Amino acid sequence: MSRKRSTAWFAAFIAAAVAVVTVALPVIAHENNATSAVKSRINSDPSFARSKAPTHHTPKPGRPATKGTPSARPATKSPRTPAAKPTPSAPPVTAPTIPVIDQAAAGPAIAGPCRGVTIEPGDDAASIVSAGAAGTTFCFAAGVHRIGTTIRPKARQVLASASRAVLTGSVPLTGWTRDGDRWVVRGVLPAAYGKTGQCEDNLANICHLREQVFVDGAHLTRVAKLASVAPGSFYADYAADALYVGSNPAGHAVEMSKTATAIESAATGVVVRGLTIEHFASAPQAGAVVSGPQWKVTANDVRWNHAVGVMLVKADKTRVEKNLIHHNGQLGLGQYSSAAATITRNVISENNTDGFWVADWESGGIKSTRSSGTVSNNVIKANLGVGMWADVADDGRVISGNKITGNAADGIRYEISRNGVIENNVITGNGFGRGRGSGTSLWDGGGINVNTSTGVTIRGNSVSGNVNGITVQSRTRGAGPWGAYVLRDIAVTGNTVTMTGGTQATGIVQNTAAPVPTGEVEFSGNRYVLDALGAKRFAKAGTKLTADGWQDAGLDTVSTFLAN
Repeated sequence: MSRKRSTAWFAAFIAAAVAVVTVALPVIAHENNATSAVKSRINSDPSFARSKAPTHHTPKPGRPATKGTPSARPATKSPRTPAAKPTPSAPPVTAPTIPVIDQAAAGPAIAGPCRGVTIEPGDDAASIVSAGAAGTTFCFAAGVHRIGTTIRPKARQVLASASRAVLTGSVPLTGWTRDGDRWVVRGVLPAAYGKTGQCEDNLANICHLREQVFVDGAHLTRVAKLASVAPGSFYADYAADALYVGSNPAGHAVEMSKTATAIESAATGVVVRGLTIEHFASAPQAGAVVSGPQWKVTANDVRWNHAVGVMLVKADKTRVEKNLIHHNGQLGLGQYSSAAATITRNVISENNTDGFWVADWESGGIKSTRSSGTVSNNVIKANLGVGMWADVADDGRVISGNKITGNAADGIRYEISRNGVIENNVITGNGFGRGRGSGTSLWDGGGINVNTSTGVTIRGNSVSGNVNGITVQSRTRGAGPWGAYVLRDIAVTGNTVTMTGGTQATGIVQNTAAPVPTGEVEFSGNRYVLDALGAKRFAKAGTKLTADGWQDAGLDTVSTFLAN
Protein backbone atom coordinates (compact mmCIF):
# COMPACT_ATOMS: atom_id res chain seq x y z
CA MET A 1 0.00 0.00 0.00
CA SER A 2 1.15 3.55 -0.57
CA ARG A 3 2.44 5.66 2.26
CA LYS A 4 -0.48 8.07 1.62
CA ARG A 5 -2.88 5.26 2.40
CA SER A 6 -1.13 4.12 5.59
CA THR A 7 -1.12 7.15 7.83
CA ALA A 8 -2.75 5.33 10.73
CA TRP A 9 0.13 3.00 11.35
CA PHE A 10 2.83 5.28 9.89
CA ALA A 11 2.68 7.59 12.90
CA ALA A 12 3.49 4.62 15.09
CA PHE A 13 6.39 3.81 12.77
CA ILE A 14 7.93 7.23 13.26
CA ALA A 15 7.85 7.02 17.03
CA ALA A 16 9.50 3.62 17.00
CA ALA A 17 12.07 4.41 14.33
CA VAL A 18 13.89 7.46 15.67
CA ALA A 19 16.99 5.50 16.65
CA VAL A 20 19.48 4.88 13.85
CA VAL A 21 19.98 1.26 12.93
CA THR A 22 23.16 -0.17 14.46
CA VAL A 23 25.05 -2.50 12.17
CA ALA A 24 28.53 -3.69 11.79
CA LEU A 25 30.73 -1.55 11.98
CA PRO A 26 40.11 -9.97 -8.69
CA VAL A 27 40.50 -10.63 -10.83
CA ILE A 28 42.11 -9.39 -11.48
CA ALA A 29 44.83 -11.25 -13.04
CA HIS A 30 44.08 -12.11 -16.63
CA GLU A 31 40.75 -10.26 -16.75
CA ASN A 32 39.96 -7.36 -19.01
CA ASN A 33 38.11 -4.31 -17.71
CA ALA A 34 34.55 -5.51 -17.30
CA THR A 35 32.86 -2.30 -16.34
CA SER A 36 33.73 -0.45 -19.52
CA ALA A 37 31.88 -3.00 -21.65
CA VAL A 38 28.63 -1.03 -21.61
CA LYS A 39 28.41 1.96 -19.28
CA SER A 40 25.78 4.00 -21.08
CA ARG A 41 23.47 6.39 -19.32
CA ILE A 42 21.23 6.59 -22.37
CA ASN A 43 18.53 4.31 -23.81
CA SER A 44 16.93 3.56 -20.46
CA ASP A 45 13.38 2.35 -20.89
CA PRO A 46 10.88 4.78 -19.30
CA SER A 47 8.10 2.20 -19.53
CA PHE A 48 9.77 0.27 -16.72
CA ALA A 49 8.95 3.16 -14.37
CA ARG A 50 5.28 2.35 -14.74
CA SER A 51 5.54 -1.31 -13.74
CA LYS A 52 3.93 -2.20 -10.43
CA ALA A 53 4.55 -4.63 -7.60
CA PRO A 54 6.35 -7.92 -8.35
CA THR A 55 3.78 -10.48 -9.46
CA HIS A 56 5.45 -13.53 -7.97
CA HIS A 57 5.94 -11.88 -4.57
CA THR A 58 2.47 -10.36 -4.19
CA PRO A 59 1.62 -10.27 -0.45
CA LYS A 60 -1.50 -11.92 0.80
CA PRO A 61 -4.01 -9.62 2.49
CA GLY A 62 -2.98 -8.98 6.07
CA ARG A 63 0.30 -10.89 5.71
CA PRO A 64 2.88 -9.06 3.59
CA ALA A 65 5.48 -11.43 2.24
CA THR A 66 9.12 -10.79 1.57
CA LYS A 67 12.11 -12.73 0.40
CA GLY A 68 14.09 -14.71 2.91
CA THR A 69 17.72 -15.42 2.21
CA PRO A 70 20.27 -17.94 3.43
CA SER A 71 23.48 -16.58 4.90
CA ALA A 72 25.40 -17.98 1.96
CA ARG A 73 24.06 -19.06 -1.40
CA PRO A 74 24.75 -22.32 -3.22
CA ALA A 75 26.63 -22.30 -6.48
CA THR A 76 23.40 -22.50 -8.46
CA LYS A 77 20.39 -20.28 -8.06
CA SER A 78 17.69 -21.60 -5.79
CA PRO A 79 14.38 -19.93 -4.94
CA ARG A 80 14.14 -17.91 -1.76
CA THR A 81 11.96 -19.15 1.05
CA PRO A 82 9.21 -16.62 1.79
CA ALA A 83 9.35 -15.06 5.25
CA ALA A 84 7.05 -12.61 7.00
CA LYS A 85 7.72 -8.90 6.67
CA PRO A 86 7.57 -6.66 9.71
CA THR A 87 3.98 -5.75 10.44
CA PRO A 88 3.02 -2.13 9.92
CA SER A 89 3.15 -1.49 13.66
CA ALA A 90 6.93 -1.97 13.93
CA PRO A 91 9.98 -0.73 12.01
CA PRO A 92 12.39 -3.10 10.26
CA VAL A 93 14.46 -5.24 12.59
CA THR A 94 17.82 -3.69 13.40
CA ALA A 95 20.96 -5.61 12.59
CA PRO A 96 23.35 -6.79 15.30
CA THR A 97 26.52 -4.88 16.04
CA ILE A 98 29.52 -6.71 14.60
CA PRO A 99 32.98 -5.54 15.67
CA VAL A 100 35.50 -4.61 13.01
CA ILE A 101 39.24 -4.41 13.22
CA ASP A 102 41.12 -1.21 13.95
CA GLN A 103 44.74 -0.37 13.27
CA ALA A 104 45.85 -1.20 16.80
CA ALA A 105 44.62 -4.77 16.40
CA ALA A 106 46.29 -5.57 13.09
CA GLY A 107 49.76 -5.68 11.59
CA PRO A 108 53.16 -6.90 12.84
CA ALA A 109 52.61 -5.62 16.39
CA ILE A 110 50.27 -8.57 17.04
CA ALA A 111 52.28 -11.22 15.19
CA GLY A 112 53.52 -13.13 18.26
CA PRO A 113 56.71 -15.16 18.67
CA CYS A 114 58.69 -16.99 16.00
CA ARG A 115 60.88 -20.05 16.59
CA GLY A 116 62.77 -21.54 13.70
CA VAL A 117 65.62 -20.93 11.26
CA THR A 118 66.81 -17.34 11.58
CA ILE A 119 67.30 -15.19 8.50
CA GLU A 120 69.42 -12.10 9.12
CA PRO A 121 69.47 -8.89 7.07
CA GLY A 122 71.98 -9.40 4.28
CA ASP A 123 71.25 -13.13 3.97
CA ASP A 124 69.95 -14.50 0.66
CA ALA A 125 66.43 -15.20 1.91
CA ALA A 126 65.24 -16.82 -1.31
CA SER A 127 68.08 -19.36 -1.28
CA ILE A 128 67.68 -20.18 2.42
CA VAL A 129 63.96 -20.81 2.06
CA SER A 130 64.47 -22.85 -1.10
CA ALA A 131 67.00 -25.07 0.70
CA GLY A 132 64.65 -25.73 3.61
CA ALA A 133 62.33 -28.71 3.87
CA ALA A 134 58.58 -28.45 3.59
CA GLY A 135 57.08 -27.37 6.90
CA THR A 136 60.16 -25.41 8.05
CA THR A 137 59.65 -22.15 9.97
CA PHE A 138 61.87 -19.23 9.00
CA CYS A 139 62.20 -16.27 11.37
CA PHE A 140 63.29 -12.96 9.85
CA ALA A 141 65.39 -10.98 12.30
CA ALA A 142 64.82 -7.27 12.92
CA GLY A 143 66.05 -4.91 10.24
CA VAL A 144 65.77 -4.35 6.50
CA HIS A 145 65.97 -7.42 4.26
CA ARG A 146 66.61 -6.51 0.63
CA ILE A 147 64.87 -9.10 -1.52
CA GLY A 148 66.56 -9.33 -4.91
CA THR A 149 64.97 -12.66 -5.85
CA THR A 150 61.37 -13.68 -5.16
CA ILE A 151 61.00 -16.02 -2.18
CA ARG A 152 59.17 -19.20 -3.26
CA PRO A 153 58.15 -21.20 -0.18
CA LYS A 154 57.40 -24.92 -0.12
CA ALA A 155 54.29 -26.52 1.35
CA ARG A 156 53.56 -25.58 4.99
CA GLN A 157 56.62 -23.41 5.35
CA VAL A 158 56.28 -20.42 7.67
CA LEU A 159 57.79 -17.03 6.81
CA ALA A 160 57.47 -14.92 9.94
CA SER A 161 58.97 -12.27 12.16
CA ALA A 162 58.51 -11.47 15.83
CA SER A 163 60.52 -8.26 15.48
CA ARG A 164 58.87 -6.36 12.62
CA ALA A 165 61.38 -7.30 9.95
CA VAL A 166 61.07 -5.31 6.73
CA LEU A 167 61.22 -7.06 3.36
CA THR A 168 61.92 -4.49 0.67
CA GLY A 169 62.16 -4.74 -3.09
CA SER A 170 64.03 -1.47 -3.45
CA VAL A 171 67.69 -0.67 -4.03
CA PRO A 172 69.63 2.40 -2.84
CA LEU A 173 70.45 4.99 -5.48
CA THR A 174 73.82 6.74 -5.34
CA GLY A 175 76.07 8.61 -7.74
CA TRP A 176 73.77 11.55 -8.39
CA THR A 177 74.91 14.53 -10.45
CA ARG A 178 73.31 17.90 -10.93
CA ASP A 179 71.54 18.59 -14.22
CA GLY A 180 70.33 22.20 -14.17
CA ASP A 181 67.69 22.46 -11.49
CA ARG A 182 67.38 18.65 -11.34
CA TRP A 183 69.55 15.74 -10.25
CA VAL A 184 70.15 12.61 -12.30
CA VAL A 185 71.48 9.09 -11.78
CA ARG A 186 72.22 6.81 -14.72
CA GLY A 187 72.39 3.06 -15.29
CA VAL A 188 69.69 2.05 -12.79
CA LEU A 189 66.58 1.50 -14.93
CA PRO A 190 65.45 -1.71 -16.62
CA ALA A 191 64.90 -1.88 -20.35
CA ALA A 192 61.65 -0.32 -21.55
CA TYR A 193 58.64 -2.63 -21.27
CA GLY A 194 55.06 -2.81 -22.53
CA LYS A 195 52.03 -1.07 -21.10
CA THR A 196 49.24 -2.79 -19.20
CA GLY A 197 46.45 -1.38 -17.09
CA GLN A 198 44.29 1.73 -17.38
CA CYS A 199 45.28 5.05 -15.84
CA GLU A 200 43.18 7.89 -14.49
CA ASP A 201 45.21 10.14 -16.79
CA ASN A 202 44.86 8.18 -20.02
CA LEU A 203 46.82 10.77 -21.99
CA ALA A 204 50.05 10.67 -20.01
CA ASN A 205 49.33 6.97 -19.39
CA ILE A 206 52.20 6.34 -16.99
CA CYS A 207 50.57 4.33 -14.19
CA HIS A 208 51.81 1.12 -15.80
CA LEU A 209 55.44 2.06 -15.10
CA ARG A 210 56.51 -0.04 -12.15
CA GLU A 211 59.51 1.63 -10.55
CA GLN A 212 58.75 3.86 -7.57
CA VAL A 213 61.20 6.27 -5.96
CA PHE A 214 61.38 7.03 -2.22
CA VAL A 215 63.37 9.75 -0.46
CA ASP A 216 63.79 9.09 3.27
CA GLY A 217 60.81 6.76 2.91
CA ALA A 218 58.55 9.35 1.25
CA HIS A 219 56.94 8.31 -2.03
CA LEU A 220 57.72 10.60 -4.97
CA THR A 221 55.18 11.29 -7.71
CA ARG A 222 56.09 10.12 -11.19
CA VAL A 223 55.74 12.71 -13.97
CA ALA A 224 55.39 12.09 -17.69
CA LYS A 225 58.12 14.36 -19.02
CA LEU A 226 61.44 15.77 -17.94
CA ALA A 227 60.23 19.36 -18.02
CA SER A 228 57.66 18.53 -15.31
CA VAL A 229 60.21 17.42 -12.72
CA ALA A 230 59.89 19.47 -9.52
CA PRO A 231 60.50 18.88 -5.82
CA GLY A 232 58.59 15.79 -4.76
CA SER A 233 58.55 14.20 -8.22
CA PHE A 234 60.71 12.05 -10.50
CA TYR A 235 60.99 11.16 -14.17
CA ALA A 236 62.41 7.96 -15.68
CA ASP A 237 63.90 8.11 -19.16
CA TYR A 238 64.13 4.43 -20.12
CA ALA A 239 65.73 5.05 -23.51
CA ALA A 240 68.58 6.99 -21.92
CA ASP A 241 68.63 4.87 -18.75
CA ALA A 242 68.46 8.03 -16.63
CA LEU A 243 66.35 8.82 -13.57
CA TYR A 244 65.76 12.44 -12.50
CA VAL A 245 64.52 13.94 -9.21
CA GLY A 246 63.62 17.52 -8.39
CA SER A 247 65.38 17.96 -5.05
CA ASN A 248 69.01 17.59 -4.03
CA PRO A 249 69.42 13.98 -2.85
CA ALA A 250 72.62 14.73 -0.91
CA GLY A 251 72.30 13.59 2.68
CA HIS A 252 69.09 11.67 2.00
CA ALA A 253 68.33 7.98 1.54
CA VAL A 254 67.01 7.59 -2.01
CA GLU A 255 65.68 4.20 -3.09
CA MET A 256 63.98 2.77 -6.17
CA SER A 257 61.72 -0.28 -6.19
CA LYS A 258 63.19 -2.95 -8.42
CA THR A 259 62.21 -6.54 -7.48
CA ALA A 260 58.74 -7.39 -8.76
CA THR A 261 57.46 -9.77 -6.07
CA ALA A 262 58.39 -10.55 -2.48
CA ILE A 263 56.74 -13.94 -1.94
CA GLU A 264 55.00 -16.17 -4.50
CA SER A 265 54.26 -19.88 -4.66
CA ALA A 266 51.58 -22.38 -5.62
CA ALA A 267 52.53 -24.57 -2.64
CA THR A 268 49.80 -25.40 -0.14
CA GLY A 269 49.50 -24.23 3.45
CA VAL A 270 52.17 -21.52 3.61
CA VAL A 271 52.05 -19.01 6.49
CA VAL A 272 53.19 -15.39 6.07
CA ARG A 273 53.12 -13.57 9.42
CA GLY A 274 54.48 -10.44 11.05
CA LEU A 275 56.35 -8.99 8.07
CA THR A 276 56.45 -5.50 6.62
CA ILE A 277 56.47 -5.91 2.84
CA GLU A 278 57.17 -2.75 0.88
CA HIS A 279 58.63 -1.18 -2.25
CA PHE A 280 58.10 -4.03 -4.73
CA ALA A 281 57.86 -3.09 -8.40
CA SER A 282 54.89 -5.30 -9.16
CA ALA A 283 53.28 -5.10 -12.59
CA PRO A 284 49.64 -3.97 -12.84
CA GLN A 285 47.31 -6.73 -11.60
CA ALA A 286 50.22 -8.50 -9.90
CA GLY A 287 50.97 -8.63 -6.19
CA ALA A 288 53.86 -8.08 -3.82
CA VAL A 289 52.59 -11.22 -2.07
CA VAL A 290 50.99 -13.87 -4.32
CA SER A 291 49.25 -16.60 -2.37
CA GLY A 292 48.62 -20.23 -3.24
CA PRO A 293 45.93 -22.47 -1.71
CA GLN A 294 45.23 -22.70 2.03
CA TRP A 295 47.69 -19.97 2.99
CA LYS A 296 47.43 -17.92 6.14
CA VAL A 297 48.51 -14.32 5.55
CA THR A 298 48.18 -12.63 8.90
CA ALA A 299 49.44 -9.67 10.92
CA ASN A 300 51.54 -8.15 8.12
CA ASP A 301 51.99 -4.57 6.97
CA VAL A 302 51.86 -4.55 3.15
CA ARG A 303 52.46 -1.06 1.83
CA TRP A 304 53.88 1.13 -0.91
CA ASN A 305 54.12 -1.56 -3.58
CA HIS A 306 53.44 -0.49 -7.14
CA ALA A 307 50.39 -2.62 -8.01
CA VAL A 308 48.50 -5.03 -5.68
CA GLY A 309 49.50 -5.54 -2.07
CA VAL A 310 48.22 -9.11 -1.55
CA MET A 311 47.07 -11.18 -4.54
CA LEU A 312 45.26 -14.52 -4.27
CA VAL A 313 45.62 -16.66 -7.40
CA LYS A 314 44.07 -20.14 -7.42
CA ALA A 315 44.26 -19.78 -3.67
CA ASP A 316 41.32 -21.87 -2.47
CA LYS A 317 40.63 -21.67 1.27
CA THR A 318 43.30 -19.05 1.89
CA ARG A 319 42.80 -16.80 4.92
CA VAL A 320 43.92 -13.16 4.95
CA GLU A 321 43.47 -11.77 8.46
CA LYS A 322 44.51 -8.81 10.63
CA ASN A 323 46.80 -7.20 8.08
CA LEU A 324 47.46 -3.55 7.40
CA ILE A 325 47.25 -3.20 3.60
CA HIS A 326 47.70 0.39 2.54
CA HIS A 327 49.24 2.87 0.11
CA ASN A 328 49.74 0.31 -2.63
CA GLY A 329 49.93 1.78 -6.12
CA GLN A 330 46.88 0.08 -7.62
CA LEU A 331 44.85 -2.11 -5.27
CA GLY A 332 45.03 -3.35 -1.71
CA LEU A 333 43.94 -6.95 -2.24
CA GLY A 334 42.98 -9.00 -5.29
CA GLN A 335 41.41 -12.43 -5.60
CA TYR A 336 41.37 -14.42 -8.84
CA SER A 337 39.99 -17.92 -9.40
CA SER A 338 40.08 -18.67 -5.66
CA ALA A 339 37.22 -20.48 -3.93
CA ALA A 340 36.16 -20.19 -0.30
CA ALA A 341 38.78 -17.64 0.68
CA THR A 342 38.36 -15.66 3.90
CA ILE A 343 39.33 -11.98 4.07
CA THR A 344 38.66 -10.78 7.59
CA ARG A 345 39.63 -8.17 10.17
CA ASN A 346 42.06 -6.27 7.94
CA VAL A 347 42.52 -2.52 7.57
CA ILE A 348 42.65 -1.81 3.82
CA SER A 349 43.20 1.87 3.22
CA GLU A 350 44.51 4.60 0.93
CA ASN A 351 45.40 2.36 -1.98
CA ASN A 352 45.85 3.51 -5.61
CA THR A 353 48.73 5.90 -5.03
CA ASP A 354 50.09 5.56 -8.57
CA GLY A 355 47.22 6.87 -10.63
CA PHE A 356 45.18 3.95 -11.92
CA TRP A 357 41.67 4.66 -13.21
CA VAL A 358 39.51 5.43 -10.20
CA ALA A 359 35.98 4.90 -11.53
CA ASP A 360 36.21 1.73 -13.59
CA TRP A 361 39.45 -0.20 -13.40
CA GLU A 362 41.02 -2.43 -10.78
CA SER A 363 41.98 0.23 -8.28
CA GLY A 364 41.00 0.81 -4.67
CA GLY A 365 40.42 -1.58 -1.79
CA ILE A 366 39.52 -5.17 -2.79
CA LYS A 367 38.64 -6.72 -6.13
CA SER A 368 37.64 -10.32 -6.76
CA THR A 369 37.00 -12.25 -9.98
CA ARG A 370 35.84 -15.82 -10.62
CA SER A 371 36.04 -16.51 -6.90
CA SER A 372 33.98 -17.07 -3.78
CA GLY A 373 34.29 -16.66 -0.04
CA THR A 374 33.75 -14.17 2.73
CA VAL A 375 34.85 -10.56 3.18
CA SER A 376 33.96 -9.75 6.78
CA ASN A 377 34.71 -7.35 9.62
CA ASN A 378 37.27 -5.31 7.71
CA VAL A 379 37.82 -1.56 7.66
CA ILE A 380 38.00 -0.50 3.99
CA LYS A 381 38.60 3.22 3.84
CA ALA A 382 39.91 6.14 1.78
CA ASN A 383 40.87 4.08 -1.26
CA LEU A 384 40.97 5.82 -4.66
CA GLY A 385 38.59 3.37 -6.28
CA VAL A 386 35.88 0.90 -5.27
CA GLY A 387 35.90 -0.24 -1.64
CA MET A 388 34.88 -3.87 -2.25
CA TRP A 389 34.31 -5.06 -5.82
CA ALA A 390 33.06 -8.54 -6.81
CA ASP A 391 33.34 -8.63 -10.60
CA VAL A 392 33.23 -11.15 -13.46
CA ALA A 393 31.71 -14.45 -12.35
CA ASP A 394 32.11 -14.24 -8.61
CA ASP A 395 29.72 -16.86 -7.21
CA GLY A 396 28.60 -17.18 -3.61
CA ARG A 397 30.33 -14.09 -2.21
CA VAL A 398 29.37 -12.94 1.29
CA ILE A 399 30.27 -9.34 2.22
CA SER A 400 29.41 -8.91 5.87
CA GLY A 401 30.07 -6.70 8.85
CA ASN A 402 32.56 -4.34 7.20
CA LYS A 403 33.05 -0.62 7.76
CA ILE A 404 33.45 0.86 4.27
CA THR A 405 34.01 4.59 4.25
CA GLY A 406 35.43 7.39 2.13
CA ASN A 407 36.29 5.40 -0.99
CA ALA A 408 36.30 7.38 -4.23
CA ALA A 409 34.01 5.02 -6.17
CA ASP A 410 31.29 2.61 -4.96
CA GLY A 411 31.44 1.37 -1.40
CA ILE A 412 30.44 -2.11 -2.62
CA ARG A 413 30.04 -3.09 -6.27
CA TYR A 414 28.60 -6.51 -7.18
CA GLU A 415 29.01 -6.84 -10.95
CA ILE A 416 28.21 -9.58 -13.51
CA SER A 417 28.30 -12.14 -10.72
CA ARG A 418 25.72 -14.16 -8.79
CA ASN A 419 24.58 -15.58 -5.46
CA GLY A 420 25.79 -12.71 -3.29
CA VAL A 421 24.91 -11.67 0.23
CA ILE A 422 25.71 -8.09 1.28
CA GLU A 423 24.73 -7.76 4.92
CA ASN A 424 25.30 -5.78 8.11
CA ASN A 425 27.85 -3.38 6.65
CA VAL A 426 28.28 0.30 7.56
CA ILE A 427 28.81 2.17 4.28
CA THR A 428 29.40 5.92 4.46
CA GLY A 429 30.84 8.71 2.35
CA ASN A 430 31.69 6.70 -0.78
CA GLY A 431 31.48 7.57 -4.46
CA PHE A 432 32.61 11.19 -4.49
CA GLY A 433 35.62 10.68 -6.75
CA ARG A 434 36.24 13.20 -9.49
CA GLY A 435 37.70 12.47 -12.87
CA ARG A 436 37.25 10.21 -15.84
CA GLY A 437 33.96 8.28 -15.68
CA SER A 438 32.93 9.58 -12.27
CA GLY A 439 29.48 11.10 -11.80
CA THR A 440 26.44 11.35 -9.57
CA SER A 441 23.68 9.44 -11.40
CA LEU A 442 22.48 5.96 -10.54
CA TRP A 443 24.49 4.76 -13.54
CA ASP A 444 27.59 5.88 -11.62
CA GLY A 445 26.79 3.82 -8.52
CA GLY A 446 26.65 4.66 -4.85
CA GLY A 447 26.99 3.11 -1.43
CA ILE A 448 25.96 -0.30 -2.80
CA ASN A 449 25.83 -0.97 -6.55
CA VAL A 450 24.46 -4.23 -8.00
CA ASN A 451 25.28 -4.38 -11.71
CA THR A 452 23.75 -7.06 -13.98
CA SER A 453 23.99 -9.82 -11.36
CA THR A 454 21.66 -12.61 -10.25
CA GLY A 455 20.56 -13.85 -6.85
CA VAL A 456 21.81 -10.99 -4.67
CA THR A 457 20.45 -10.11 -1.23
CA ILE A 458 21.21 -6.73 0.37
CA ARG A 459 20.06 -6.70 3.97
CA GLY A 460 20.68 -5.06 7.32
CA ASN A 461 23.16 -2.47 6.02
CA SER A 462 23.51 1.14 7.15
CA VAL A 463 24.06 3.23 4.00
CA SER A 464 24.52 6.96 4.56
CA GLY A 465 26.12 10.00 2.99
CA ASN A 466 27.24 8.27 -0.21
CA VAL A 467 26.90 9.77 -3.69
CA ASN A 468 23.80 7.56 -3.97
CA GLY A 469 22.19 5.04 -1.68
CA ILE A 470 21.52 1.62 -3.24
CA THR A 471 21.62 1.42 -7.02
CA VAL A 472 20.51 -1.57 -9.09
CA GLN A 473 21.70 -1.57 -12.72
CA SER A 474 20.71 -3.76 -15.66
CA ARG A 475 23.10 -3.55 -18.61
CA THR A 476 23.95 -5.59 -21.70
CA ARG A 477 27.08 -7.41 -20.58
CA GLY A 478 27.49 -10.54 -22.69
CA ALA A 479 27.86 -14.04 -21.26
CA GLY A 480 29.88 -15.83 -18.60
CA PRO A 481 30.43 -19.37 -17.36
CA TRP A 482 26.71 -19.93 -16.61
CA GLY A 483 25.26 -18.10 -19.61
CA ALA A 484 24.16 -14.54 -20.24
CA TYR A 485 24.78 -12.00 -17.50
CA VAL A 486 21.37 -10.64 -16.46
CA LEU A 487 19.86 -8.76 -13.54
CA ARG A 488 17.52 -11.16 -11.76
CA ASP A 489 16.35 -12.14 -8.25
CA ILE A 490 17.49 -9.09 -6.28
CA ALA A 491 16.18 -8.53 -2.73
CA VAL A 492 16.85 -5.31 -0.81
CA THR A 493 15.47 -5.62 2.70
CA GLY A 494 15.92 -4.33 6.23
CA ASN A 495 18.48 -1.63 5.37
CA THR A 496 18.70 1.93 6.69
CA VAL A 497 19.45 4.34 3.83
CA THR A 498 20.12 8.01 4.55
CA MET A 499 19.86 10.46 1.63
CA THR A 500 19.76 14.10 2.66
CA GLY A 501 21.90 16.07 0.23
CA GLY A 502 23.09 16.63 -3.29
CA THR A 503 21.57 14.37 -5.95
CA GLN A 504 21.50 11.26 -3.77
CA ALA A 505 18.99 8.64 -4.84
CA THR A 506 18.15 4.96 -4.52
CA GLY A 507 16.69 3.07 -7.43
CA ILE A 508 16.79 0.98 -10.58
CA VAL A 509 18.21 1.80 -14.02
CA GLN A 510 18.26 -0.32 -17.16
CA ASN A 511 19.38 -0.28 -20.77
CA THR A 512 16.70 -0.72 -23.40
CA ALA A 513 18.36 -3.96 -24.48
CA ALA A 514 18.42 -5.30 -20.91
CA PRO A 515 14.89 -4.85 -19.49
CA VAL A 516 14.22 -6.38 -16.08
CA PRO A 517 11.16 -8.64 -15.94
CA THR A 518 8.52 -7.62 -13.43
CA GLY A 519 9.14 -9.03 -9.98
CA GLU A 520 12.88 -9.63 -10.27
CA VAL A 521 13.87 -6.67 -8.07
CA GLU A 522 12.21 -6.27 -4.69
CA PHE A 523 12.72 -3.50 -2.13
CA SER A 524 10.98 -4.29 1.15
CA GLY A 525 11.08 -3.47 4.85
CA ASN A 526 13.75 -0.80 4.54
CA ARG A 527 14.03 2.47 6.44
CA TYR A 528 14.84 5.72 4.62
CA VAL A 529 15.99 8.96 6.22
CA LEU A 530 15.40 11.85 3.81
CA ASP A 531 15.84 15.60 3.85
CA ALA A 532 12.11 15.91 3.10
CA LEU A 533 9.35 13.39 2.46
CA GLY A 534 8.56 15.15 -0.80
CA ALA A 535 12.14 15.04 -2.08
CA LYS A 536 12.71 13.01 -5.23
CA ARG A 537 15.24 10.64 -3.73
CA PHE A 538 14.15 7.57 -5.70
CA ALA A 539 14.28 6.62 -9.37
CA LYS A 540 13.02 3.86 -11.59
CA ALA A 541 14.32 3.55 -15.14
CA GLY A 542 14.98 7.23 -15.58
CA THR A 543 11.99 8.63 -13.70
CA LYS A 544 12.73 10.49 -10.47
CA LEU A 545 10.24 9.74 -7.71
CA THR A 546 9.20 10.85 -4.26
CA ALA A 547 8.62 8.26 -1.57
CA ASP A 548 4.93 8.16 -2.60
CA GLY A 549 5.84 7.62 -6.23
CA TRP A 550 8.36 4.93 -5.29
CA GLN A 551 5.71 3.03 -3.35
CA ASP A 552 3.12 3.53 -6.08
CA ALA A 553 5.63 1.91 -8.47
CA GLY A 554 5.56 -1.21 -6.28
CA LEU A 555 8.74 -0.70 -4.24
CA ASP A 556 9.03 -0.57 -0.43
CA THR A 557 5.27 -0.83 0.02
CA VAL A 558 5.92 -1.76 3.65
CA SER A 559 8.86 0.41 4.67
CA THR A 560 9.58 3.49 6.77
CA PHE A 561 10.25 6.98 5.39
CA LEU A 562 11.49 9.66 7.80
CA ALA A 563 12.27 13.33 7.34
CA ASN A 564 15.66 14.19 8.81
